[in-house]
Amino acid sequence: MMKFGVGGLALLALMDASSIPIPMDLVLAGFVWANRGSFWLYVLAASAGSAAGGLVPYALGRAGGELFLLRRMDRERFERVRQRFERQEFFAVMVPSMLPPPTPWKAFVFAAGVFEMRVVPFVLAVFLGRVVRWMTLSLLVLRFGPDAASLMGAALHRHGWLALGALVALVVGLCVWMWMRRKSGRESVIGDANR
Repeated sequence: MMKFGVGGLALLALMDASSIPIPMDLVLAGFVWANRGSFWLYVLAASAGSAAGGLVPYALGRAGGELFLLRRMDRERFERVRQRFERQEFFAVMVPSMLPPPTPWKAFVFAAGVFEMRVVPFVLAVFLGRVVRWMTLSLLVLRFGPDAASLMGAALHRHGWLALGALVALVVGLCVWMWMRRKSGRESVIGDANR
């Protein structure tokens, strides 16, 4: 597959995200190790392919996912899940996109379709999440060699809760920072209006 280069990697990521499970971390590690100077191009191509492929489960969720979920939970619980998702829909897609397997990524993508997240923010959330994940992996491969993907997987398997906790703390910190910036911006506008 290496002979197909960047386009082949993007196609593999598209297939992985849409339907056929492929060990993308291992594939990407191989590409990065084989051509270290183009690691950033591989990260962008795989991320773009994954974002495009994610539109398949997203579209399935949009087409009839609400009925599917309502068969598995009552209406009250469904509405609570919807409200929680809609409060932080961007991060509800971006964070799982950053996490390696066994994160049920397609379930979050399907939910984004069910709860009618707009397409552009959805694609951007998947793309950015994948860039963070695969840039981290690529830097580890450049530093420690092609076995970094399996080492990272083993470390996350052993210390998954710690990694998840750190990631949640990062996301919460980012949300608080954005909220404080928005609040200070509103206060300055109100202060200017009172002058």
